[in-house]
Amino acid sequence: MRENALCVAIAGVASATMAWLGLYGFVWSDYDEEARPAFDALVHGHVVEFLRLAPAYGGSLVERAPFALMPSLWGGGELAVYRMVALPCLLSAVALGVWLVARMRTQARSQLACAVTLGLCVANPISLNALEIGHPEEILGACLCIGAVMLAGRGRPLSAGLLLGLAIANKEWALLALGPVLLVLPARRRLPCLASTGAFTAIVLAPLTLVGSSGFVAGTRALASATSELFQPWQLWWFFGASNHVPAPTGATRVTPIGAALSTHPQWRLAPAWLSGVTHPLILAVGLGLAGALWLGRRRGTGTGIVAEREAVLLLALVMLLRCLLDDWDVMYYLLPFVFALLVWEIGGATKRPPVLALSSTVLAWLSFQWLPGHASPDIQAAFFLAWSLPLAALLALALYKPRALVERYELLGQAREPLAPALAHQR
Repeated sequence: MRENALCVAIAGVASATMAWLGLYGFVWSDYDEEARPAFDALVHGHVVEFLRLAPAYGGSLVERAPFALMPSLWGGGELAVYRMVALPCLLSAVALGVWLVARMRTQARSQLACAVTLGLCVANPISLNALEIGHPEEILGACLCIGAVMLAGRGRPLSAGLLLGLAIANKEWALLALGPVLLVLPARRRLPCLASTGAFTAIVLAPLTLVGSSGFVAGTRALASATSELFQPWQLWWFFGASNHVPAPTGATRVTPIGAALSTHPQWRLAPAWLSGVTHPLILAVGLGLAGALWLGRRRGTGTGIVAEREAVLLLALVMLLRCLLDDWDVMYYLLPFVFALLVWEIGGATKRPPVLALSSTVLAWLSFQWLPGHASPDIQAAFFLAWSLPLAALLALALYKPRALVERYELLGQAREPLAPALAHQR
């Protein structure tokens, strides 16, 4: 406790600051339209109505329901409920940051590296964006996925399944973490992990299914079928879209970040018809394919198909980045699980430097989604996003799969340089 007290205090202050900046009000946010009616029903004692009004991510509302009831202890209103249901999400980021810093302290990492790591966990502009829009559950889902992989790496399949099940119930995109979690475990422990994941997912989602929540059922059907009519610049398909010929309003020359998808900007593009119903199944297929390819590669190399914990975290980061690239409705907070996974992978290496890759990815995400929309056309926004995300995805894939020819060439080059080192030193 003494070793981590200062870190906990700093993380707590940072999270409180994030709450003050991002939870100032819920009017015109997704929370106001999607989650508030359900929580209002719960606060007034209408549990069945709460389940019926739950949105597509109703499982997250079920998980956070106890926090919605806490403001009644001191007579808090809607604003207090709004802030309290975000509390477990902020606390999950605090727990992740403190745990990572404690792990880095045992490895004698620098204070700068620890400070950057803690800052990316608890004071991330992507997390702030999620709070402002009304989706704090994205922070919770990212932390649960990371925790599931780390517990699986420590040989705890039931606990890993618990966290993964809660993550999937929280938001369906957590299904992409199933491959990384299972690959870390020995074959005999994968079935218990799957059973644990399914059980806890079912426990959370069963009330919504039994009551027949319209939002939850509709969202589940849409997960692998139709895509939204909204079409955002920050994804792979943008330049396949047709030009929007709707004239811009008088004096309107720029696109604002909020509500940009509904813009009448003359350079805005419309989603191609063939893309409807493609992106979500493709994302799931890509995630499954990457996990399968990694399993085959390790099975040929070791005969077991088990991957190291750090490799599984890297796979999670790659899959979450590709999810953002392939989703035609990509928003800033979609990158949160990618940044967290990249951070954990980066600080798990032998290098003592700060996590510059995760930090630079966060800065580039902020530039793409927050700054650039007010200064450039949608096409330039899309080009800038692809200019850094595609090479980064290729770099992560190269680090994960390591083509044998490239590795052998690197090893031979290193062996060739070693005999030359004493001679070069003698000449100097």
